Amino acid sequence: MITGELKGKIDRVWDAFWSGGISNPLEVIEQITYLLFIRRLDELQTVAEKKALLTGRIENAVYLPGQYDLRWSRFANLAPDVMYATVSDDVFPFLRQLGDQFGGGRSTYGEHMKDARFTVPTPALLSRVVDMLDDIPMEKRDTNGDLYEYLLSKIASAGVNGQFRTPRHIIQLMVDLMAPRPDDEICDPACGTAGFLVAASEYIREHHPSALTDATQRAHFHKSMFHGYDFDSTMLRIGSMNMLLHGIEAPDIRYRDSLSEGASGDAGAYSLVLANPPFAGSLDYESVAKDLQRTVKTKKTELLFLALFLKLLKPGGRAAVIVPDGVLFGSSNAHKSLRKMLVEEQKLDAVVKLPSGVFRPYAGVSTAILIFTRTDSGGTDDVWFYDVRADGFSLDDKRNPIDANDLGDVRTRWSARATTERDRARTEQSFCVPKSDIVAQQYDLSLNRYREIVHDDTEHRPPLAIIAEIEALEAEIAEGLADLKAMLS
Repeated sequence: MITGELKGKIDRVWDAFWSGGISNPLEVIEQITYLLFIRRLDELQTVAEKKALLTGRIENAVYLPGQYDLRWSRFANLAPDVMYATVSDDVFPFLRQLGDQFGGGRSTYGEHMKDARFTVPTPALLSRVVDMLDDIPMEKRDTNGDLYEYLLSKIASAGVNGQFRTPRHIIQLMVDLMAPRPDDEICDPACGTAGFLVAASEYIREHHPSALTDATQRAHFHKSMFHGYDFDSTMLRIGSMNMLLHGIEAPDIRYRDSLSEGASGDAGAYSLVLANPPFAGSLDYESVAKDLQRTVKTKKTELLFLALFLKLLKPGGRAAVIVPDGVLFGSSNAHKSLRKMLVEEQKLDAVVKLPSGVFRPYAGVSTAILIFTRTDSGGTDDVWFYDVRADGFSLDDKRNPIDANDLGDVRTRWSARATTERDRARTEQSFCVPKSDIVAQQYDLSLNRYREIVHDDTEHRPPLAIIAEIEALEAEIAEGLADLKAMLS
């Protein structure tokens, strides 16, 4: 956890960027990301040089003779004007030509630097940022990760591009429910800042420490466990750096439009999908992968992403993904067919309804976490529903911390979903619904469709029954008014 002193430094540098004319928080983070990457290159060069003292020859060198002035340890001590000229005229052109050379082709970090732009406005600001980063002991993974997480939180607090950042406590909940394993292949096809992948990596470190001591598992952890796609180059750079600073050496973070034909090569490749895909908007049929269209004929991105998740999972693979409430009860053929597919052909495990304020102040849309397993042979017996009413923060635009928090209870009850949860009444905050009831409701997955409310001390009735009574009463009133009108006339 970073200290108040370090937070203060970051805040001052952040304010300096804004006063210097860079008002887009993503651009601020991107410039800091470049500098962190440059410092990382210098550290790799130092490691290579230390090994060379033992072996007699240098391997995996980042810098060639004649390029040493481009190293962080060299230019960080220069006068501001000279430093600025060196970074702008020499270091950034060097970054752009790194490409696949960085890490011997084992990493995508260098690839994401191909279009790096230096936009720090003044030598004085650059000097301040370099001094701040130079003071941070980067050998500590926790410090690195917390530093970058604090920077990323600025995206949300600045109120710009907040859609890229799922609240960290919601990410943590989904990861805890899925309990990643050391042999998992984990994918987020709309990874943004890579928050889900980072949280999954931290879960593995905490719950499966042997994954980092066994040579085979360690290689899998660093090179083939984590996969993220995005079609925004800025987010790819930020997501890659987030993974690097959390100690993942070579994650698979790639440029890709996940809904396009280009994603077809990863069908059945992953054992766990964690995602919060884009909700809004629709796509042109021509730009969507044909196999996704065969699964669900729609232009709606949220439905196409659900079809994509099923395609990416290997049999037995599981997913926890955020969807807008419309996915749960939408009446179009595409909505119904996709829900039917989840219930009849796959195994729908749970629907966790989230409060509508979770994504404020950017959107008040109601959402839910869908949890399912790809089986290709059915397997849905009961679906577990949970109504999250409080997530530890106020549900207004301020999102201030509060005491009320159901997320711990979600974790507890999730672990009992096959035992005591089956006995809960539908008046409670969580309950199980048999598949037969869901089929009878034409695969509607909205929690309120199955919740029962207390009508009096002895009777529990679902909302639909009450609505029917109201409609009947309205009909009686209308009939009485018609009779009265007839009498008066």
